[in-house]
Amino acid sequence: MSDFIPPAMGQMRKNYSLGGLHENDAKSDPLVQFQSWFEEALEDVPSWFEPNAMTLSTSGPSGDITSRIVLLKGVEEKKFLFYTNYDSTKGSQMRANPRVSLCLFWPHCQRQVRIQGTVDKVSREMSETYFHSRPRDSQLGAHVSQQSSVIDSREAMESSLEQLKARYPEGTQIPLPENWGGYAVTPMSFEFWQGRPSRLHDRLVYKRDNADSNDWVMQRLSP
Repeated sequence: MSDFIPPAMGQMRKNYSLGGLHENDAKSDPLVQFQSWFEEALEDVPSWFEPNAMTLSTSGPSGDITSRIVLLKGVEEKKFLFYTNYDSTKGSQMRANPRVSLCLFWPHCQRQVRIQGTVDKVSREMSETYFHSRPRDSQLGAHVSQQSSVIDSREAMESSLEQLKARYPEGTQIPLPENWGGYAVTPMSFEFWQGRPSRLHDRLVYKRDNADSNDWVMQRLSP
């Protein structure tokens, strides 16, 4: 089978010219800088785009790295929150290796933020509060999905959903699954990327020595 190379792929490119990122304009605290950029990403955002979508990269004992899109659901106590199935591939990898990477890309702003840090589970109370704020169908789906496991068919999964709907009719509370909840990422480094002309992009990285330190060191990286 021949390689699949769309004719125009080699010519696909965008010129970046929406703005710059200078040390004098950047906040000394990367969390404040992130908040500023996130608020700007919410402005004039395309209706189809989810600005809180982020790539979560994890690795297990074998060293294999897996990446997927998850949704950022908050920044609390200087930690980045997301929710998922604890028995999923990412859940098992994070149990083995709590070091993770997050990446948010905002093409309409020509910006990207990378975050590296360590992950811990949030309290069950926090998971429960968030779980019951979700749409009812999403709550049911969390029970039905044995995420990352092999299933017989989609029909079997949909049959399980119908059985669950009968078990929890409208008006009854759906309990939080034992294997579902939140994670909090404690950041150890940030990189803010702003696209610039001639591919001479701006890259500012913030690092700190330990999770208890509020002393962030900012440096400029070559593009």
